[in-house]
Amino acid sequence: MYDPLELSKQTEKIVVNGRAKKYHRFRFTRFYGGSATADSVGCNLRCIFCWSDRAVRLPNKVGRFYNPEDIVDKLVELADLNRCNIVRISGAEPTIGRSHLLALLDLVESYDKIFILETNGILLGADRSYVEELSGYSRLHVRVSLKGCCEEEFRFLTRAKEGFSYQMRSLEYLRDYGVSFHPSVVSTMGKEMYLIERLREIGIREHSIEWESLKLYPPVKERLKRLNLLDRLSGVFVD
Repeated sequence: MYDPLELSKQTEKIVVNGRAKKYHRFRFTRFYGGSATADSVGCNLRCIFCWSDRAVRLPNKVGRFYNPEDIVDKLVELADLNRCNIVRISGAEPTIGRSHLLALLDLVESYDKIFILETNGILLGADRSYVEELSGYSRLHVRVSLKGCCEEEFRFLTRAKEGFSYQMRSLEYLRDYGVSFHPSVVSTMGKEMYLIERLREIGIREHSIEWESLKLYPPVKERLKRLNLLDRLSGVFVD
């Protein structure tokens, strides 16, 4: 097992170079009704169901470095081409490389676009000041992807020593600082009601929870086979 905070530091040394950060793809997607998407490189979790594969597990061999200006230019151009007003970063963990992300958000403020920050919330929950800085952006919405409904399920899905408490704390900080956000959840152990009650205690209503559907992409299938988990988890994946 590993420490997500330590892995964040190690990964940042690989995927961040000054103001630049590694990305490996730009695309238009149907998520959120249509969004221009930049797929970043490098993550601080190793989820057994992760579809990103090489971009997460081999960050030194994937992608190239881009400055914040490059990313925003590409996202805005892609959004305008497809007549959408949502831009986002996906594919890995965008909160790794704090100065890069904040510089990128500074630039997005100049455009009539909504920026959706898709994050596992680990670094936000570990440092309240990070969320405080995010609260200064008017075009930001944060989607926090919870890896399970409790610490036990988090460890099972991520193989990390800990981290669920950081995820929950990130939601509290986002609430406290008035940042627009919602939680999304990967659920495999049938503990949804436990999580719903915990979220209700911090003021998050059930209708705002996004329940994620998992797809059995080939790399995911092979990984689950290696872990002898394919049969156990086959029922939680969709075609």
